[in-house]
This record gives sequence, C-alpha cells and structure tokens, in this order.
Amino acid sequence: RAYSTIGIAYAHIFERRRQTIFESDNNCNNKRMFGNNTDDTNATMVRRAQPGLVLCCLCATSISPNPTGMCVECIKTRVDITEGIQKQCSVIHCNQCARYLQPPKHWIRADLESKELLTFCIKRVKGLNKVKLVDAGFVWTEPHSKRLKTKLTVQKEVLNGAILQQSFVVEYVVEWNMCDACARAAANADQWQACVQVRQKVEHKRTFLFLEQLILKHSMEVNAIGVKSQPDGLDFYYGHRSHGLKMVDFIGSVLPIRSRNDKQLVSHDANDNTYNYRFTLMVEIVPMCREDLVCLPPKTSKSFGGIGPVVLCTRVGSSMQFTETHTLRRVWLNSEQYWRYPFVAVANSKQLCEYIVLDLEIVNGNEWEQNGGDDGLGENRSQLFNGSQFGGNASTIGGKQRRANRKNLLADVTVARSRDFGTNDITFFTRTHLGSVLKVGDTALGYDLTNVQISDESFDSYVEKVGESRIPDVVLVKKSYAEKRKKRRDRGYRRAWELKRMDINEEEETNKKDDAEKRMQDEELFMQELEEDFEGRAQINVYKKKNEDLDAVIRANQNALANETDDEDDDENDEIPEIKLEELLDDMKLSDVEEEEEEEEE
Repeated sequence: RAYSTIGIAYAHIFERRRQTIFESDNNCNNKRMFGNNTDDTNATMVRRAQPGLVLCCLCATSISPNPTGMCVECIKTRVDITEGIQKQCSVIHCNQCARYLQPPKHWIRADLESKELLTFCIKRVKGLNKVKLVDAGFVWTEPHSKRLKTKLTVQKEVLNGAILQQSFVVEYVVEWNMCDACARAAANADQWQACVQVRQKVEHKRTFLFLEQLILKHSMEVNAIGVKSQPDGLDFYYGHRSHGLKMVDFIGSVLPIRSRNDKQLVSHDANDNTYNYRFTLMVEIVPMCREDLVCLPPKTSKSFGGIGPVVLCTRVGSSMQFTETHTLRRVWLNSEQYWRYPFVAVANSKQLCEYIVLDLEIVNGNEWEQNGGDDGLGENRSQLFNGSQFGGNASTIGGKQRRANRKNLLADVTVARSRDFGTNDITFFTRTHLGSVLKVGDTALGYDLTNVQISDESFDSYVEKVGESRIPDVVLVKKSYAEKRKKRRDRGYRRAWELKRMDINEEEETNKKDDAEKRMQDEELFMQELEEDFEGRAQINVYKKKNEDLDAVIRANQNALANETDDEDDDENDEIPEIKLEELLDDMKLSDVEEEEEEEEE
C-alpha cells in the first residue's frame, strides 16, 4: 500500500508538469502564429519553422542537432585535428646575407613577416597535408629572440561527417649558419686541409682559361675555400680531402693528366692516438696544346702504324688528337700512352709565321691513292672527289663549296711569307689539310721549319734517317682572320658575349704590367679560338652581355657592318668566325627573378 501511494503521488506530479509544459507550448505557438497583437481583425497567420534542440550526449547542453550529437567543446575534448602536425621547427638563417636555407642547398632571400617568409615557414611544417589550411599569419615576437611564430587555422572532417575548425601556433627556432658563399668569403685561406696544385709547363695559360670555364659550368668551384694563381698553374684549397679528390677526378675527365698525392703531419694527440694531416694533390697536365707541332717518338709512331713522326696537335681533351697534315691520318693518344713515352712540342703557337696563299690545287684522290698515300677519307673519297658532284673539275672548286662538303681536305698550295713581299721572291710549295677553307689570296698561319730552331732527339734522328729533303719547309696550321678582325674593330665592331670568371687571388709577383699584358693577350687568343672552334665552345657556357650593354653592342655592330664598302664585302665573302646570338645563354640569377616578380606585382 505504501508503494502504491507513492506511485500515485509521483503520477500526479508528472501529470501536472506535463499539463504546464503543454500550456506553455500552446502559448508560444499562438504568439508565433498570431504575433503579439490581440486584435482579431489585424491578426495574420504566420507559420515559421522551429528548429528542434537536442541535448549534448556528454554535458546535456542544448545544442542544434549535428551528426556527432555533441557540442563543440565536447568534440574538442574528444578529437584533436592538429594531432600529428609539427608544432615546433627549426630554420637555418645566414646572418651575413640574410637568406634562409631551403633544403637541400638552395638559399632564398625573405624579409621578416613577408609573404615569402610565411610561405617558406608553412612549407617547413610537416603534417599539413592531412588537413585543409584556411588561414595563416605571423604572431609578433621580439626581433632579437631568434624565434618566429605563425598562427594557422585548419579544418578537417571528424565524426560522422562533421567539419571541425581549429587554430594553433607553430614556433620556429632560427639557427644561424653561414651559407657557402659567405663561408668562402669569410674563411681563412690558410686553414685548409687539402690543396690541389694544377700545373702545366707551357708558355701561356690558354689551357687554364679553358679549364676555368669547364669548372664554372659544372660548379666544381663551390667547395673551394680559395683559388690562387701561380706562374705555371693554379692552386685550389679545400676544407676536406674528399673535395680535393673530387676536383682531381674532374680534371682527369676533361684533360690528359697524371697525379700524385702527399701528406704532412700537422698535429698528433698521443692520448687518443689521433693525427691531423694536410694533404697536397699534385696534378700535372700534359705539356701539349692545340696547334702545337710535335715529333712523335719512334716507338709511339710505330705503335700507330708509322704515322708522322712530324704531326700537328689538332685537339686536346681527355685524349689528344694528332693529325698528319699531308695525309689527313689521325690518331688519338691518351695520358697513359703519352707518359709511357713522353715528348714535348718542337714548336708552339708563338712561333707561327704568316703566309699568303699564291696558288691552290685540290689533291686528286685517285692519284694520291696510287702513290700509296692515305688521305683519311676512306669510303667517301670517290664521292668527295667526283667532278660531276661539284659541276666541274675538283681542282677548280670554290672555297664555299669545298667548305660545305668537308672540314679538312688535302690540297697542294704555294705560299710566300708576308714579310717577304716587296723584298724577295721566295715561295714555298707544301701540302696541307686546309684545302676546304683556303683560297688564293687568303692569309694563313704556319710553321717555317727552315728557320725554326728545333732541339729534339726524335726529330734529329728522323732527319738523319730520311734526310732533310723529306722534311716539309712549311706546315700550315690555320687560316688567319687577324687583318679582317682589326678592320672590324676599327669600325666599332664588338663582341656581344662574355664569359664568367672565378675569383682568383693573384700572387704579388705576378702583379706587373708585363704580366697583365700577357694575360690580356692570352685571353684574346682564347676568345678567338672559341669563335673559330665550334666543338670547343660547345663544352662551356657562353653568356649574353647585360641587356643595356647588349643593345649598345648590337647597334654598334649594325653600324659597323653598314659602313663596309663593296670592295670589303667582296674581300670578306668568307665570314669572320663569330658566336651567334642563338648560341648564347642568358645570365639568369635569383636576384633578377625576384626583381622581375616585384615589377609584375607593381
């Protein structure tokens, strides 16, 4: 009876509450439907949607219905969408040039609180690919605190398709570390661990000018602490021995060399048995350059089928090419074969003499073959010397036609020294490999073996064996454009290209006027060789001059060519070798790109 009485009491209380709630709901509905106006004449029927409210399943707070059934605060306590996102990072900053390191080795310039720095910082945060980035900005920090802070707002789909948005702060620790360029500038050249000494025993430095361009093209100078010029070569200083060995391998891949290494003890710790050494790597380049006249040793000549022995060096790379000018036979000699039986040049480019071509006749291929010679043309001989192919006799082919068919062609020429004109009637008859580029009236450079003093055992033994009559009086090397270049320079014609240079420290002893003139002369001859040798300049980077200088050079060259007379045009049918604008590269730098982007934004 007691339980039934209590149950009836609770039932009355529940019924009273239900009636109270029902009446309050009816009053609310009437107000929504008819408004607060009690006048029946002005009352209008207004139906509005009433969103239902539900209770949070965790904290019983009234909320709008959502797929999770939880309020925002409860969702945050249960789900963290920033989990797995890096909250603290480190960035490397160069205090000297104010640049930041973008791994692995790219340095970018960005100001504080700039959009470039914000983009750089966001990319350094790991885990952002799992969420959607909505907003980002900097949080102010003390300038000297070596800290950067960014506030990121992200969104992500959580329970049952609900999207949660959350903000958090990422802190960046700025670590100071000098970039490679600043480190090389600030480093003490004496604090080196490995030194690569590159030497070549010749009278000029054109080989090192070419090596310098190869080093710049392949970025082999980036690890060098310093570079010093020596009278017969260059010294490269490195902080690690591995960098020096890498440079030695690179030089061996582009030039014929031999190398050896040595080490010197700097300090020794007997307690932990450690040693500190300085390593010296000696690299000797073969003392042979392009256009040198060589007399091969008997064993070397015999190993190549009896070629020469008087031959001309026509190309130098990882191996050397030697050409027998009166037969067009060619051989390649690598560094190992050279050092087995070393030899030196009997004449170099400084001993070249200028000749005028008085007569020229192409050598008939069939006649040369019957005499037992080898002109090096092989199967193409019959096609090249076929008279019907050129529309006439092969001996009367024009210079341009011959040049279009073959680079080297045998020809019998009659020449005279330029200095002998007006004084005597001495002429020389010789056979040359320049039949494809020479014509009557041209100027050529060659070696005058009648006046050159040759001191070489191989050459002397060869002369005793075959007699002086078998030695040619003249060996032509190349066609000369010196006079035509001088005329163009006088009219204001200039080069539209330039080369990059390394930062080389000159020795005090070499800072003399004569040495400066010698370097300028070597650089000019090197640039002329690049203009004449397409295969050589294809291995390096040749850049356009800056826009302002390039426009001025183009205008000056156009005016110079417009001032040429008709007689000069006829005399210069053979164009002077030059590097076309299509072959040049734009010297694009990161700073130039940034300036262009700023101009576009403005």
